[in-house]
Amino acid sequence: MVKRIHVLEDDIDIRYIIEYLLKDEGYELQLSSNVEELKQKLNDSLPDLFIIDVMLPDGNGIDICRDLKEDIFTKHIPVIVMSANPRSKELSVDAYADDYISKPFDLDYVVSRIDKQLNKNKVK
Repeated sequence: MVKRIHVLEDDIDIRYIIEYLLKDEGYELQLSSNVEELKQKLNDSLPDLFIIDVMLPDGNGIDICRDLKEDIFTKHIPVIVMSANPRSKELSVDAYADDYISKPFDLDYVVSRIDKQLNKNKVK
């Protein structure tokens, strides 16, 4: 079964790179450029994993991560937080993020972090 990843990233270039990379890896994608878009798309279907940028035009990815992890319907879904700010790593741990990716990132590293989260989830 194909795994679906929801990417919340406002930078169009980064979103395109992640989209291209993950489609090439065989994942189905949902893409959002802001928090409002994410909320609308979550009404349609839930993904198997979230990748969330910290700096967003209408919110903070750390807060979104915490909200997802505290919501009964989404708390079981792994969340990977991405940021160029080194302080965000510590904040993402406090928000119950399952993993963290520093920007700029290595493409192979991104794929390995996603695979780890999705396979960890499958073993349970």
